[in-house]
Amino acid sequence: MTTSLKRMPGWVKAATAVALVLVVLLAVLRLSGLPGLKDVFGTETRDRSGPALLRSIQDISRYEAASGNFQVVVDLEKDTRFLPDAVRGTRTLYVGAGTVDAYVDLGKVGEGDVTVDEDRTSATLRLPHAALGAPALDPDRSYAVSKQRGLLDRLGDLFSDNPNGEQAVQRLAVRHIGAAARESGLTARAEKNTTDMLEGLLRSLGFKEVRVTYGR
Repeated sequence: MTTSLKRMPGWVKAATAVALVLVVLLAVLRLSGLPGLKDVFGTETRDRSGPALLRSIQDISRYEAASGNFQVVVDLEKDTRFLPDAVRGTRTLYVGAGTVDAYVDLGKVGEGDVTVDEDRTSATLRLPHAALGAPALDPDRSYAVSKQRGLLDRLGDLFSDNPNGEQAVQRLAVRHIGAAARESGLTARAEKNTTDMLEGLLRSLGFKEVRVTYGR
């Protein structure tokens, strides 16, 4: 037996050693999932973050007139050429939920955009069109349904600073939510709500006729 081992080429010995290491790592990963060994292989999380620091303050003149809630199912698959998915490749099914706000920037309204008659009974306002804010992904309502990873990807997670990172599917979810918001008519709803708000406000101040237009 000893003689046969000595006769083995060096590359065979190295490959055997690597295979043994992979077997041990996979065995540890499987054993760590057993209920009885949770305390042995479990992790403990501690929040050692410092206090949040205020870097700047900005005055906001936007009137947030509408908000849309969206949900998208992201199916992201990454393959490697010439390698089977079981060896190298990932596929993640992710449910992304988030909101997009629509607003009218009243700070862009100039003196020439507001006209009031002498009797202060009629007012005309010209406002910029409503715009969409950046999509905000809700972490409490977003989650990964399933993750499939090849052997090499699983091993890479062991030595990664961010194992099982979901940044790619999160960015994709934000992109899809933003696209859905642009097709949803959310800005039209925001302009209608802004018009209703201004009409109610000015009528309460005594104006009998209020006209609001958009086009800047």
